[in-house]
Amino acid sequence: MKLYSGDLSPYSARVRMQIYAKGITGIALERPADFGTPKFRETFPIGRIPVLDIDGDMMPESEVIAEYLEEIYPQPSMLGANPRETAHIRTVARIGDIYIMNNMFMLSGQMRAANRNDGVRDLLAGQVVRNIKALDRLIGKDGYACCGRLTMADCALVPGLFLVENVLPATGVDSPIPANANVAAYWSAIQTNEHAARTLAELHRGLEQRRELIRTGAFDKMMAAAAAAQAAADARA
Repeated sequence: MKLYSGDLSPYSARVRMQIYAKGITGIALERPADFGTPKFRETFPIGRIPVLDIDGDMMPESEVIAEYLEEIYPQPSMLGANPRETAHIRTVARIGDIYIMNNMFMLSGQMRAANRNDGVRDLLAGQVVRNIKALDRLIGKDGYACCGRLTMADCALVPGLFLVENVLPATGVDSPIPANANVAAYWSAIQTNEHAARTLAELHRGLEQRRELIRTGAFDKMMAAAAAAQAAADARA
């Protein structure tokens, strides 16, 4: 199998952390050369990563991939010991994936003041702040998100909280993590976990590469070229 991934993709990071934690060695990690182009969308209609390539059968969507990997590699389990524990793990994972990560992903376009729409920024950032408060009431208090051990909830929260800490301030909004004691304690503890630390190192590497592309102007050129190519492809369709 092959996982099409990218260092700075939080959804890809979620799956990579699961792969590391489960000790799966039969999945190659690769960034698709044509990512962001019409050619990529021809093969992967959603146009997003991660995508799991299972001998040519392409599986998109991080949550779907995570559940699939949990089924075919059940040990060590990253779900609960009973259905109620599993439901709690999935609830916290959804907070990380949908309520935090998704809003932060959309906020990434508001990082530069010249391109910022304050109304959009305030709406999305307000959702992040509110959902961190909700997470504070549900998260474990023993260094893990749930059940006193690493679970799929941690895999979703680590990239989400990375974005909150490293991207949200660039939009002009302070990170709400320090103001929520349980989340702050969790965030400090989970970063010492070897699998989380490995994933965070990759995310930081991707962020530095993105910042360098922005600094040199290469990122704007890449985005303009991709938009032009997609517009041309849409016109031919």
